[in-house]
Amino acid sequence: MENKPQYKVIVSGRARQMLANHIRFMAQKNPSAARMAKNELMDAIRSLYQMPERFPFLEAEFIPPNKYHKMFVEKWYLIVYQIKDQTVYVDYVVDCRQDYGWLVR
Repeated sequence: MENKPQYKVIVSGRARQMLANHIRFMAQKNPSAARMAKNELMDAIRSLYQMPERFPFLEAEFIPPNKYHKMFVEKWYLIVYQIKDQTVYVDYVVDCRQDYGWLVR
């Protein structure tokens, strides 16, 4: 059986702050749902250590082609990351229920 390379996953401070803001907001209404969402998002981010290229590239007018990958999690969240050598850099955790046009402008 062939060994697949494993990647180091680094979450930017901005992405951590975005995740914290989403979870904090959700926890005000439903702490249990916030805990579950946090666990699902963290599990999804951690899963990028293996085969991060399995998700498609983010294609938008002002985003360099083939630079960022996108992963949707739990219907509403978009994880935006890039792969450099054997490292995955998670740059954004976006709540798609909010206006995120700023990301693709």
